[in-house]
Amino acid sequence: MGDHITYDPIYNTVDRDDFAAMIEIDRYGDRTDAFDKIIASTHDHFWDPTDPVYLDYEQSVDLREQTLLPRSMVIELNCAVADRLDEGQKIRLANESTHFMLSSILHGEQGALSLSASLCMILRDPGAQEYAANQTREEARHVTAFGKYIDTRWGGPLPVGTTLKGLMTELVHAPEVYKKLVGMQMLIEGLAMGAFATVHSKTNDPLLRRLVQLVMTDEAFHHKFGKIWADRTVPKLTEAEHEKVEAWAARCFQTLLFNLVNSEQKQVIYREFGLDWQWVRSAVMESFTDTDRRRLMTESTNIFRVLIKTLLKAGIISERTRPIYAMWVDMEELSRESDEVVGTDVAEAGIAYLRDINKTRKKIGRALNAPA
Repeated sequence: MGDHITYDPIYNTVDRDDFAAMIEIDRYGDRTDAFDKIIASTHDHFWDPTDPVYLDYEQSVDLREQTLLPRSMVIELNCAVADRLDEGQKIRLANESTHFMLSSILHGEQGALSLSASLCMILRDPGAQEYAANQTREEARHVTAFGKYIDTRWGGPLPVGTTLKGLMTELVHAPEVYKKLVGMQMLIEGLAMGAFATVHSKTNDPLLRRLVQLVMTDEAFHHKFGKIWADRTVPKLTEAEHEKVEAWAARCFQTLLFNLVNSEQKQVIYREFGLDWQWVRSAVMESFTDTDRRRLMTESTNIFRVLIKTLLKAGIISERTRPIYAMWVDMEELSRESDEVVGTDVAEAGIAYLRDINKTRKKIGRALNAPA
């Protein structure tokens, strides 16, 4: 088992380069059915990001006159930074902030794609491997969809921030299965669901609202893969193993909380406004305090609240690390909340929407047999 920390054989692995282990004849019949429902449900939420039936990229928005998200969500416009900008610049800065956020999501989707593909290379169980391959396919369409949306609205994405890049690189290359599953399937997927739920409820762009809803129909299932690992593994952890997992998770949380969207990460968007990122950071810190951070974390869709809830419900937080999270949220209140992942209602409505569309679409067999 080693550093993988997997007690259930469905998460057993082989060396990434040991293809011979993948074609051992006894392996094919040793298949779990734990993921079959998730795999089968794929048909209920199929969508094609290049087909206008699902996403109409011809829907236009004038970014010179309208912000894609409310100004209240743009921290720079709620401090001294706003005093240096005229009305047009405020609108542009708000939309560039959204540009940065959606670019980060695009990079995150690529990270999820690459990590899922890396799981395909090492998971020994054919059922687990099929699930990972299925998720890889779905993450690929997210990359296509966000890439096309960003290209339509801005002409291309912004570079990834160093914090997100560093964490994703660690997860994709990590040899330990628990880091891949806790880090990507639970932490980043949970964080993404919070972000998508927020965007869905607050964006002024119908295209963006539909896009994140369709992505949520997939992501709600991806989160379950990590949850199955937690249900089958966490109760069996030794004290030392539990401490190792929760300490690593807490480190990831703190890194994301303080660095994911801070001014240093976003400095690329300040240049066209003649703003020094260090001055912006000082202005933001003067206006936005830890009290404000705690207030925002009372919202159910706050990305960091969702992240904490994910870890808490998975049994990964113990009294050792509880104080780290209790600084920001009411842990007792969080523990009383249902296990439902935030945005589940939006995802379910999206699945119903897709079922209605897909039942009128041509069957695959008919399409294959159609004349050229």
